[in-house]
Amino acid sequence: MTEKARIMGLDFGSKTVGVAVSDGLGITAQGVETITRKEEGKLRRTLARIEELAKEYGIIRIVLGYPKNMNDTIGERAKKTEDFAAALERRTGLPVVLWDERLSTVSAERILIESSVRRENRKAVVDKIAAVLILQNYLDWLAHRTDDDGGKDE
Repeated sequence: MTEKARIMGLDFGSKTVGVAVSDGLGITAQGVETITRKEEGKLRRTLARIEELAKEYGIIRIVLGYPKNMNDTIGERAKKTEDFAAALERRTGLPVVLWDERLSTVSAERILIESSVRRENRKAVVDKIAAVLILQNYLDWLAHRTDDDGGKDE
């Protein structure tokens, strides 16, 4: 099997961005880091760090968690995510895929609780774990696509 370029997964929050990257075969997602900023609207350093990581890992696409409401509507958080996606595309020149992330943070929290991670330590890693879940769901979807839904794209 030949190695492919990597994909980055992001969980965009009001003050943090969890970052994950795929392995070279596009099979598994690994957590990389959580980027923290002091204020919600201050994105310049966050975008710069994501750009650095994209270059370091040879990223060809970014998968950004898209926080739709449970009834499938788009709320304020999703609109901010759309704006962030546009800024990411401008900054990195990479395509950004918005990926339904409903319940990813809840699932990440559950994984950490089941792993006996103390409450005070969970906050530091929950966004990174959520990014892993978002990216892993996307990678699994890519792996199971058939020619009926557009075929494999890599």
